[in-house]
Amino acid sequence: MLNGERAVATPRDGGRLGRIGRYPVRWHTALLTAWTALWFLVAERHGAVSWHYLRTGEELLFSQVPGGGLALYANHPELQIGPVSFVVAALFRPFPAAAGENLAEAFMSGLGLYMLVLVGRTAAEHNLGTGVNHRRLQQRVLVAGAAFIPMWVEVSVRFAHLDDVLALFFTTLAVRALVRGNATAVGVLLALAVDSKPWAVGFLPLLLALSRPARLRATVWAVGLVAVAWLPFYLTHLNTFAAARFTIPNQPASALRWFGVNDPATPWWDRPAQMGLGIALGALAVRRQRWAAVVLLAADARIVLDPSVYTYYNASVLLGTLIWDSIGQRRLVPWVSWIALISLYGSVLLIPSDSARGLIRLAFAAGSALYVLWWPQRTPRNRRAPGREPRTPRLPRQRGATNRQARSVSSSA
Repeated sequence: MLNGERAVATPRDGGRLGRIGRYPVRWHTALLTAWTALWFLVAERHGAVSWHYLRTGEELLFSQVPGGGLALYANHPELQIGPVSFVVAALFRPFPAAAGENLAEAFMSGLGLYMLVLVGRTAAEHNLGTGVNHRRLQQRVLVAGAAFIPMWVEVSVRFAHLDDVLALFFTTLAVRALVRGNATAVGVLLALAVDSKPWAVGFLPLLLALSRPARLRATVWAVGLVAVAWLPFYLTHLNTFAAARFTIPNQPASALRWFGVNDPATPWWDRPAQMGLGIALGALAVRRQRWAAVVLLAADARIVLDPSVYTYYNASVLLGTLIWDSIGQRRLVPWVSWIALISLYGSVLLIPSDSARGLIRLAFAAGSALYVLWWPQRTPRNRRAPGREPRTPRLPRQRGATNRQARSVSSSA
């Protein structure tokens, strides 16, 4: 695409944008695929660290093992994994153990690539009619995606946390549905995210970005499906409530140490504070018309108040920065994503001091939250609110453009 070309073009021009010759593969997607394969090969040699939790959980839930079934969480509070994740994990049971692990790792890696495509298309549709240059948008997704992939491989291959992967995947689909104006899908997908991993509650402020009638419908779907997934466990075994009090060690590199929290394990108030802070920051972002920051703010709340410092936590942060860099701002260089990668992952590799790493996590979470909430942002004049139908752009040479022609360009990202 030439520099003078903008977000609206004829279907013929938009269809060829950024593709490799006559093939339907785009350059930035091909490069990100190769980048993912490289990181996959590096991480797979020591991968699937936590896959046994998924296998144990799905066997307990579905195989009529004593202490399993609806008593799963009452007897095994260490399985902080949603029932939807166990359902998906069961799909890999028919395969031999090693093959099942490898297939699961490949499946989760592929979801990461698909999420990059979804974010690119969502950004293109969100900016429809605003004069955004699609080649620049592809470059932005490429550079931000290059930072996202290493952390995605951490969660999907090295640790094989299917629950976190599904929570982030469903949230990405919810962002897509939000921009396209499908309120019911937003509620259903956010519920599936929470049903995959409970900390995804922090993403629920995305519901507030919908118009009031649509918001109510989406909220009913979200609350209803969360209840359907979780209430059977709580109603049949009251001891399931003990799972919410499960604790993990308060590691020396945790940012909690900088708040003076030196308890050896998770404080009683920590998990509610994480969720409450994430929801509050997300609601503030929507109020300030910066809904694209909701995922990043929820991830910031998680890492700044969590007693653990596992690197796979950073995948949620990098998804948040990817969405912000692609949808929430218009700068060509997605520097928020790369600052996140260097700060959170680079510090683990290069800085030996636990206390210094905790301070870096705290500084990044606070700094990124302040930036996305308060830094002045220029909103394009014709940008539509999420959940509303796009207006048909009218250009001097294309006054007869139809909605279908304009929308066809959204697939070019």
